[in-house]
Amino acid sequence: MGESQNYGKMPPFTGRNVPVTEIARAMHKDAQYVRVGLQQGIFKFGYAVKREGSNEYNYYCPDRKVWEEIGYFNSESHVG
Repeated sequence: MGESQNYGKMPPFTGRNVPVTEIARAMHKDAQYVRVGLQQGIFKFGYAVKREGSNEYNYYCPDRKVWEEIGYFNSESHVG
């Protein structure tokens, strides 16, 4: 009874889009390194979507996937 709670608490995920620059700092890497890894599908903690008719990308890295893949979580305070 209640033994599953002994494995530790999960962070309070919100689906927050973790900025590439924040992930890069956590990985001790350059942001461009992270962007290229997402574009090439090497990193599985987010998505790089190429804008139609452009060479630019949009990035979505949900907080839960980032935590699952690299162990980084930061609950951003909500600005209201």
